[in-house]
Amino acid sequence: MYIQRWLAGPAKQAAREFPAVLVTGPRQAGKTTFLQNEFPDAAYVTFDDPAVRQLATVDPVAFLNQFGSRTVILDEVQYVPTLFSYLKMRIDQDRRRSGAWLMTGSQQFGMMRDIADSLAGRIAILEILPFHTGEIFDMAWSIEDCLWRGGYPEIVLNPSIRDRWLPSYVQTYLERDVRQVLSIQDLTLFQTFLGLTAARHAQELNLAALSRQCGVSQPTARRWLSVLTASIILFPLPPYARNLGKRLVKSPKVYFLDPALAAYLTRQPDPASLFAGAMGGAFFEGFIVAETHKILVSRGFSENLSFWRSHDGLEIDLIIEQDGVVYPVEIKKTSTPTALHAGGLRRFTELHGGSIQMGTPRVVCTAVQKQLLPGGVEAMPWQEFLTWAGKR
Repeated sequence: MYIQRWLAGPAKQAAREFPAVLVTGPRQAGKTTFLQNEFPDAAYVTFDDPAVRQLATVDPVAFLNQFGSRTVILDEVQYVPTLFSYLKMRIDQDRRRSGAWLMTGSQQFGMMRDIADSLAGRIAILEILPFHTGEIFDMAWSIEDCLWRGGYPEIVLNPSIRDRWLPSYVQTYLERDVRQVLSIQDLTLFQTFLGLTAARHAQELNLAALSRQCGVSQPTARRWLSVLTASIILFPLPPYARNLGKRLVKSPKVYFLDPALAAYLTRQPDPASLFAGAMGGAFFEGFIVAETHKILVSRGFSENLSFWRSHDGLEIDLIIEQDGVVYPVEIKKTSTPTALHAGGLRRFTELHGGSIQMGTPRVVCTAVQKQLLPGGVEAMPWQEFLTWAGKR
């Protein structure tokens, strides 16, 4: 079963404009399925096959010649970085031929550097992430269901395999990505680090505390975090960058992209306990932030998201900047929003309202219907907010 992805439009547009298109993303996000279904007439090869990989490495000219004028999908292209320079020569022989080379890549570490060196100006780079609610949402799903299932296609299409699939995913990630990139001998220590990071889901990054608790140096912890970010397991949300005389925090907040993976790593026992427990608020915030990120990325946008906190501790969980408009969003796990939940929004509006074009401040919550709070703040059910975000 193939579920239509929002990235289909941007990908087809890119294939009309560029000779090559690269679709990146985390493992098992559906990159190969996406390209094969959206470009059904393309030839397909995967570099997961050792024989194919060897041919492309030993005789790249013969490898490329076999496709003639056909469009081809080159799957897991990060395994043959030497091929990029030959692709450049092939593209330059006929720059008018668009969409000839469609590629996927899971590991962004060295691959981005190789592409920048070889295919700059010749390739469009898109990112496909696990499903977001706009692609899969069933109105019967509760917020607990959304957090527990996450967005990885295998679990979405077959929820019964969740408890078997997630451990396998983590082990494959450790063995194939982490060991290869970092040359770590003690994967158990890195897995401990992964779990400790998940326990800080939706919190500001305190590198010193994280490294101390894990028993590694800060440079090591920073390097490991960069691998988690590059492999799109987590993403950092930077502080709001405008300097209007207030001392803002420098460290980012760290979010796991998929709530089911974070739930597994923090040993949540079931959906109800997850949402009602000590980390329920963090998971709800993380879900809204990650969904907004995924929605914008799936539309091919260069998203501009951040958070804001003043020196006296007032905070806004999410700042969305788009088309010159700033949308401040506070995220609260409550079905009864009040004026107290909008304090940070009102303060942000007081400080910045005269210098920027600001959209309606919003409190995203679990209420069943929209309501107006004092100061022009709108409290919005989370489902309605994500629908609104999908139309930005």
